[in-house]
Amino acid sequence: MTYETALAKIHSLLTFGSRPGLDRMRAFLDRLGNPQDRLRYIHVAGTNGKGSTCAVLSAVLTAAGYKTGLFISPYITDFRERIQINGQMIAKETLTAAVEQTFPVLEQLNAEGVVITEFEYVNALAFLIYAQESCDIVVLETGMGGLLDCTNVIAPPLCAVITAIGLDHTAILGDTIEKIAAQKCGIIKSGSAVVTSPQERAAMQVIEQTAADKNVPLFKAADLPVEVSECTLRGSRFTLYGEEYFIRLAGWHQIENMSAALTALFRLRNKKQLSFTEAHVREGLQNAVNPARLELLRAQPPVLLDGAHNPNGIAALERAIEDFLPGAPITCVMGMLADKDVDSSILLLKGLFKRVYTVPVGNPRALDAQSLAEKFRRVCSDVTAFDSPQQAFDQALAAAEQENGAVLICGSLYLAGEIRPYIIGG
Repeated sequence: MTYETALAKIHSLLTFGSRPGLDRMRAFLDRLGNPQDRLRYIHVAGTNGKGSTCAVLSAVLTAAGYKTGLFISPYITDFRERIQINGQMIAKETLTAAVEQTFPVLEQLNAEGVVITEFEYVNALAFLIYAQESCDIVVLETGMGGLLDCTNVIAPPLCAVITAIGLDHTAILGDTIEKIAAQKCGIIKSGSAVVTSPQERAAMQVIEQTAADKNVPLFKAADLPVEVSECTLRGSRFTLYGEEYFIRLAGWHQIENMSAALTALFRLRNKKQLSFTEAHVREGLQNAVNPARLELLRAQPPVLLDGAHNPNGIAALERAIEDFLPGAPITCVMGMLADKDVDSSILLLKGLFKRVYTVPVGNPRALDAQSLAEKFRRVCSDVTAFDSPQQAFDQALAAAEQENGAVLICGSLYLAGEIRPYIIGG
């Protein structure tokens, strides 16, 4: 089997969509010998900030010498970003061998009426590969929710981490913060611990109640005594427990994500479940990367790429623009999926841009550029719909160069995946 064939088999499962529930995953893993039971985990759920929190956890653990698996979604440019070991994508041969080993099992289950979705299959591949590679620990990001997310087949993790909770995937997870928080809290298990990022009061109450019901110690990232001395588009400098650190991830929201990761790590060190030094923390923070999250692709003129696609993510982006590009004429290149809260996101961006270029996104769920432009014209007078992201970026960059401005590409991680290679190579 070739790598291309392996990828085609994986993507052929897209037609089955995303379906909450653990029974299918358990049946599949049981046929594979339950590789997930041979691993230790830090399990991460939340609406925003999961990817960055996972990146910090993985980078620090890797710096400390642990063979660290990292499972994330979605990917930006290469499918293998979803399954990493020690901060590196697995080899094409590794993925191909795993598909060759497991796809016949999947087909047998399908024949028996147990239909495995793409996300379930990729998650199972990750469990198998991490077990075969004898990873010391796995940083495991949920796909959607937590309680019924297929990653939740694991035994109690070393620690569960809940990042910022907001309204997203409301048709599946619920239409209130409380309902969504209850789903996220499904990863909290007796015999573990839980760390939470700052939350809206309604979400925090659900987290506190769940931790109390399960008799699980709760730690709040906001209690970490981080003193920030510098926060720029290139990253942030801060002091913690008398030590100075630098993190490359940009924006104040990344301080919150990093604080959640470090709170979990320090707790596990205090319990002697992990061992690392401040030097390992320093190295890990300098190495942590998370593409398309307020990522500075060019410095002059500034070109920022951000995958924010829901109101919470857009609000963090709004703050970053006001902090780092005050008064700058900004051209926004934006594409969004139709099933996101497009109207609320657009309202949050009102008044921030000199002009907006709307673009199509290569996804069946995408909102077409013309419809997005019509929505944006309610809050911005200079809006143009383009046929391609590349064409829009070229024109936006020319405008930024001419007027000493900046370019921001946002709205969807799928758009980020399309445009990032073009900008870096262009």
